[in-house]
Amino acid sequence: MCTCIDFTTKDHYFGRTLDLEYRFDEKVVITPRNYCFALKNGTTIRTRYAMIGMASVKENYPLYAEATNEKGLSIAGLNFPGNACFFPEDKSRFNLTPYELFPYFLGLYSTVADLREILPDLNITDIPLSEDIPLAELHWMISDGTECIILEQMEDGLKIYDNPVGILTNNPPFSYHLANLNNYMNLTPCCPENRFSDKLNLQQYGMGMGAIGLPGDSSPSSRFVKASFTKLNSVCEKDEMSSVTQFFHILGSVSIVKGTTLTKDGLDDLTTYACCMNTTRGIYYYKTYNNSQITALRMTGREKCRKTLCIHDLIDTQQVRYVN
Repeated sequence: MCTCIDFTTKDHYFGRTLDLEYRFDEKVVITPRNYCFALKNGTTIRTRYAMIGMASVKENYPLYAEATNEKGLSIAGLNFPGNACFFPEDKSRFNLTPYELFPYFLGLYSTVADLREILPDLNITDIPLSEDIPLAELHWMISDGTECIILEQMEDGLKIYDNPVGILTNNPPFSYHLANLNNYMNLTPCCPENRFSDKLNLQQYGMGMGAIGLPGDSSPSSRFVKASFTKLNSVCEKDEMSSVTQFFHILGSVSIVKGTTLTKDGLDDLTTYACCMNTTRGIYYYKTYNNSQITALRMTGREKCRKTLCIHDLIDTQQVRYVN
């Protein structure tokens, strides 16, 4: 389970929580310009644009969970089990495997508008990287700071949705999440009015009562509503530190605490990390479950022009600042 957020103040920010019951040897990885990717459709590409994000690396191939490129185009893949459907290769279509969307889209494109030209012909195929690395069932949120879209390939084909909310979670499909927001249109951050009955003198007895009914559980549909309400009603200064701090507060409203959500196998599903990317400046900020201090990595000019991947291990031990 995960929650992805698109957020703009002076700069554009894009990030997510990664909620899993296991770790996947994730690291912050910078892929430079002119990096070669051999695609399963038999072609090879070299990236025009560098990218930074969280990935596991298999034989010099970064398998990104989310990333942004130096032009500000950003993608996140979120779990979509039971609904995601990947097809065999179709020679009449443009074929990419799920994990190839990141290097192809971010390596070659700079805007959502440019991507829209190729998406109608896209066929997301069922070819894994290798026999021992099965495909993850995903759907994707893509943004460039001016447009935000959702990609979902299900049994009846590829669907492309405009995303006016700038939020994505997991199942059900995105169309359900948008329609479900109608059930919460009466919620407000303001003090509530008595609409129950004019025959009763009902009074507010505490702050926040205008949002009574806002979901607080960790299910995907509830997190979508909670994150949407929190983001769309949040107030933030436009400077970098205020924006990054606010972004992590929004993500924190839907973070999952260890022990509160168990899988069918009795494992703890928790927010293993949360990230915020300043896509305008190419900065990747993150926290982990074990380390709540914000760590930042920049996509510098030197790293954009390297010949190899730049791989950074996570700082996953709690950092405490003692003042006495």
